[in-house]
Amino acid sequence: MNAPPQVSTDRVREAGPAGLPDLADPSFWGLPRDERLAGFARLREHRAPVRFTPRTGAHPPFHALVRHADVKEASRRPHVFASAPGVTTPEPARWAKAVFGNAMVHMDGAEHAGLRRTVSRAFTPRLLTAAEENIARTARRLVDELVAGRPEDFMRSAAARLPFEVICDLMGVPVRYRAAIAAQIDDASRYAGVQRRPRLRVPGRGLRSLAGMQLLMVRLARQRRRHPADDLVSALVRADVDGRSLSARELGAFFSLLLVAGVETTRNALAHGLYLLTAHPEQRVLLESDFERYADGAVDEIVRHSTPVIQFRRTVRAEYELGGRVFVPGEKVMLLYASANRDASVFTAPDVFDITRSPNPHLGYGGGGPHHCLGAHLARLEMKALYRELLGRPVPVRAAGEPELVGSNFDHRVRALPLSYGPFHPNEPV
Repeated sequence: MNAPPQVSTDRVREAGPAGLPDLADPSFWGLPRDERLAGFARLREHRAPVRFTPRTGAHPPFHALVRHADVKEASRRPHVFASAPGVTTPEPARWAKAVFGNAMVHMDGAEHAGLRRTVSRAFTPRLLTAAEENIARTARRLVDELVAGRPEDFMRSAAARLPFEVICDLMGVPVRYRAAIAAQIDDASRYAGVQRRPRLRVPGRGLRSLAGMQLLMVRLARQRRRHPADDLVSALVRADVDGRSLSARELGAFFSLLLVAGVETTRNALAHGLYLLTAHPEQRVLLESDFERYADGAVDEIVRHSTPVIQFRRTVRAEYELGGRVFVPGEKVMLLYASANRDASVFTAPDVFDITRSPNPHLGYGGGGPHHCLGAHLARLEMKALYRELLGRPVPVRAAGEPELVGSNFDHRVRALPLSYGPFHPNEPV
């Protein structure tokens, strides 16, 4: 495997306005994570939102909101800082939305509220209770396999499998479809964000994967209309938005969002969490001493410290003053969650990993408002279930090194996390 290209830190630090880091420069995202966090800290000290202009001209200029208060306020003003036409870079093309449907994450106003309300109703108490029981069973089985087989990589053996199997079980996806869907998720998510390593780009490959996934989901939806079952797909095909049924494109777009977002973010959080609990053995000992007491705090601190989703974009719809600057319609804004979650004005010793941190108003699931993560509760259940099993075994399972990251300006994606088995020795490097 080729090593990441070496980047001149001094050059990047001098590239932005007033010597600040240039978030529009792809080389900034190739820096080690600690150096990027230091760059975010300098931007927070600057206070006023900074404008960045991509050098290639392929994407429009944008302003970065890096302070906790600013990200939170913008998140709760969707009529000003809109999700449409898209929260990712690049924004979804109009033709892609027409073909594949528009994901809920890119919607605003009544359209977003109606779809979210319908989806929320489908998550009935009975469905959630069954999901929680299934999560516990699946986590136990995966850790049984982990301890018995002692694989070298945590991602492939457990972290990626748990959320994927849970989502598939929740939706009622037949086993025969799952291998194809897993491959399509990897392809669809592989092309998001600025990549650290040079790679061969295959035009349309991510869209083809998305199309394949949606075709499978539409086929399943047809089956569930004819033969309903006790699963999420059956609940959604019988649901309606404002008196009308969801179209095949709407169902496909929601299923794709749930599969990609629900799997990718949780598996990354699980991997970062195991590494953090290994790198901070005193925190692991504390969690093991009374898991039920500290588990919720541990999950929140893992999400804060790792921030699986680095940023989302917004488009300004109305003139608005924020952070000492007046924004005007049409401007693009980056909500930098990875910076907001290290804001020293909100978090004492923000770089310290502390599972007892309280309060912990992190923005790892978004900054509040109508786009707060719909799957946050499910993600917490999955993380608690897997750590409960991992930390409760006679043979300790821990990280044998740092996570291997896929360089990106969109998420803290983990390609692999090496594993080790047996007691931890204080002088042993992690």
